[in-house]
Amino acid sequence: MLTGVRPNGQEDTSQYRLYIDLEKAQAQGVAVSDIYSTLGTMFGGSYVNDFIDRGRVKKVYVQAESQFRMLPQDIANLYVRNNAGQMVPFSSFIDTSKDPWLYGSPRLERYNGLPAVQIQGSATPGQSSGDAMLMMEQLASKLPSGIGYEWTGMSYQERLSGNQAPALYTISLIVVFLCLAALYESWSVPFSVMLVVPLGVIGALAFTTLRGLENDVYFKVGLLTTIGLSAKNAILIVEFAKDLMEKEGKGLVEATLDSVRMRLRPILMTSLAFMLGVIPLVLSNGAGSGAQNSVGTGVFGGMIAATSLAIYFVPIFFVVIRRRFAKKNEDLEHPNYPHQTK
Repeated sequence: MLTGVRPNGQEDTSQYRLYIDLEKAQAQGVAVSDIYSTLGTMFGGSYVNDFIDRGRVKKVYVQAESQFRMLPQDIANLYVRNNAGQMVPFSSFIDTSKDPWLYGSPRLERYNGLPAVQIQGSATPGQSSGDAMLMMEQLASKLPSGIGYEWTGMSYQERLSGNQAPALYTISLIVVFLCLAALYESWSVPFSVMLVVPLGVIGALAFTTLRGLENDVYFKVGLLTTIGLSAKNAILIVEFAKDLMEKEGKGLVEATLDSVRMRLRPILMTSLAFMLGVIPLVLSNGAGSGAQNSVGTGVFGGMIAATSLAIYFVPIFFVVIRRRFAKKNEDLEHPNYPHQTK
């Protein structure tokens, strides 16, 4: 389920720890900050100022010569100025009774003010990032007492919004349903449109799984887009079928079949135009291509399934629901008489 799990850092290296006797240093009037500043300047270098050389501004750095900063013993030869203006040798306040050599990380990291180690990894192909994060949490729960974990970056955002995904899907479906109910002035007809949404979702999941992509936050964004696009194809069929029944007095089945014939070309043209537009996202590579592939593949697969299956299933859904929830049997038994409005 997990792959490429590794610490984002470097291996422990040899380090030389310098033990400073603070009591001796303070007794000689040497400030601790001056000791660290001198060490940093002599071994690491310090920026002083700029100067102009042949019309170009160059920087001035102060640092000890290389032959005087190659060995640990060279530290004892350094001098630092005390508060009386006198030069005090490092050898007078360095504690040499302890072993100075040890192994440690070459970089100290903190997260939220605490010492931390950043661990990176990803889910294996075919597994969702949510499942991979759950596995990491289970492994982290086995760590000794006093060691915790926190998510950061994209994983933090996914964990923060992970519980919101079902609510977002529900809200999007409710909004689409209410808009359709207002459009058709009916509570039953929108169901024939909403029933086609799972077809697009199945196509998006199938294509994403076949490509071995993760079920990440980008895929969820594409899934929301697929819901709207799937409903669009169904609307084209249902709207014309309803108009043919109400305005021309055609029967339910006849109006539905005529609507499919009339709207087949617009459905194919709009769907193909959109699918061709997302092909660059499906085939993209390089930096940032993972997010583009997730969005493009999900939407592309969802549109293929919704387009190829909608032209067959939407008429069935519309006829079944219309018959199921029809308020007047006369609409079905006497289809040749258009509705009279007063």
